[in-house]
Amino acid sequence: MKLARLTALAAAIVVSISQANAEPIRIGEINSYTRLPAFTEPYKKGWEMALEEINAKGGVDGRQLEVISRDDAGKPGNAVKIAEELVKRENVALLAGTFFSHIGLAVSDYAKQNKVLFVASEPLSDAIVWSKGNDYTFRLRPSTYMQAAMLAAEAAKTDAVKWATVAPNYAYGKDAVAAFKQVLTKLKPSVEFVDEQWPALFKIDAGVTVRALEAAKPEGIYNVTFGPDLGALVREGSVRGLFDGRTVVSLLTGEPEYLEPLKDEAPKGWIVTGYPWYAIDTPEHNAFKAAYEKRWGETLKMGSLVGYNTLLSIAALLEKSGSTDTDKMVAAMKGLEVSTPQGKIVYRAADHQATMGSWVGRTDVADGKGVMTGWKYVDGADVLPSAEEARAMRPAN
Repeated sequence: MKLARLTALAAAIVVSISQANAEPIRIGEINSYTRLPAFTEPYKKGWEMALEEINAKGGVDGRQLEVISRDDAGKPGNAVKIAEELVKRENVALLAGTFFSHIGLAVSDYAKQNKVLFVASEPLSDAIVWSKGNDYTFRLRPSTYMQAAMLAAEAAKTDAVKWATVAPNYAYGKDAVAAFKQVLTKLKPSVEFVDEQWPALFKIDAGVTVRALEAAKPEGIYNVTFGPDLGALVREGSVRGLFDGRTVVSLLTGEPEYLEPLKDEAPKGWIVTGYPWYAIDTPEHNAFKAAYEKRWGETLKMGSLVGYNTLLSIAALLEKSGSTDTDKMVAAMKGLEVSTPQGKIVYRAADHQATMGSWVGRTDVADGKGVMTGWKYVDGADVLPSAEEARAMRPAN
């Protein structure tokens, strides 16, 4: 009996030592940190906090997680070179991150060609999971189609029939406009699109754009600009009265990264997707909010939530797969369930899109700053096409 106990104790010690000496699981993370710090800095704080929490609990299967993060400077070529370095020289088990859609697509193609798992955190282009989807790429955030569908449902309830659109001239903007047109036309066949404006990303000539939109005399405007372009459009449009008496529907504008910098110049009454972190009252979100504010001494941004959910997703897939073998991790991602501050999300097997949703409401100004009011949370699963439709949009492998 004594010998048995000693044998069991020795075995436990061996396991403990083995786990302590186990090499960490390395994750390669790529993002446009210097190109769009308003989003990527809180995003990094989000994943860093999740990483600390996961490792404090012992990591995954006794192995700590290690993130090797690189800045792509907003250039697809840089991102692909970094991906190559992370995989071949740093021996990462998988890739994660990216913000801009064209960069996400470039890394997704690298993942396909080199058979490496890629968890795309933020890039919103529909092509990532549909027309250019592949076996190795999965996307966390709700896509342009998903968020455009949420907004189109609200736009269809208004009296606006003649619409104009303004969006940055790259994959994200094009997908967002196409999706909005598709869904709104289906919901309200009488709508007419009378103008499209395509400013270069972060190079908008707001005066020219506003005058063109005015000349088209739309009843509704669908805006997809963000960051400094959004600020310029809001200020010029407000001065010229572009938004007066018109329905404005705007993608991402309710996110604190873009709404808070506008301060008391924030528009009122726009229908937006966003993140009213200050008003969400659930046990899961309250705990996340409190932990984030304690850790970083600042309030939440959408990037914070995306970064946090990215690491939670990776930890969940590693636990489910029990391995860093790529094929096993890819299999684990299909149908993966992840508990997040906004509730459970699922990575669909049909198209590798997560069911992470978004909040839809209207903009207003309170205490000198932009806020969302009258908001509701829309589950991503409620605006995605069926599994059969999604599979039909993906290329044959």
